[in-house]
Amino acid sequence: MAAKGTMASLVLLMALLLLCSGMSGAARLLEEAAPKEEYPHPAVPELPKPELPPHPTVPELPKPELPPHPVEPELPKPEVPAHPSVPELPKPEVPSHPTVPELPKPEVPEHPAVPEMPKPEVPLHPAVPELPKPEVPELPKPEVPEHPTVPELPKPEVPEHPAVPPELPHPEVPKHELPPLPEPELPPKAEGHYPVPEIKP
Repeated sequence: MAAKGTMASLVLLMALLLLCSGMSGAARLLEEAAPKEEYPHPAVPELPKPELPPHPTVPELPKPELPPHPVEPELPKPEVPAHPSVPELPKPEVPSHPTVPELPKPEVPEHPAVPEMPKPEVPLHPAVPELPKPEVPELPKPEVPEHPTVPELPKPEVPEHPAVPPELPHPEVPKHELPPLPEPELPPKAEGHYPVPEIKP
């Protein structure tokens, strides 16, 4: 098995070396040759298929015989003793509540009567005497000086407007006399449905 594997690897290495050398030679030839010339591709040798050994047959192993499960013997149930009977205890006699004697109600003294206090006498406000009004002396009116009289200024003499000259006579414009226009000669009337209007001179 090991020898076959080494042989196959050697054959693969040789094929790869041949391929590399062939490709490098072809590349050099393509570089050196003219671009118009065509060269055939180098023939790649077919590699022999490595012979693989057949898969070894795995023998079927016999199934191990398992021993049967041991039968567990049934254990006897333990006898549980019955609960002992608890004797009933006599109920203790509860003494009755003693009777509480009623206490006499304490006598609450009455509130003492509060004597009415006499109202204090409020003194009256003293009468304020009326004060005499002070006499205000009359002040003399100030004498206002009269406005000074403005003297009348003489009116300025306005010059009279200059007399407008009389209207000038308009110059007579000669009338342009136009030459009489020649009367246009009309073609003969064509017989039609619509009348031709007359042209006025």
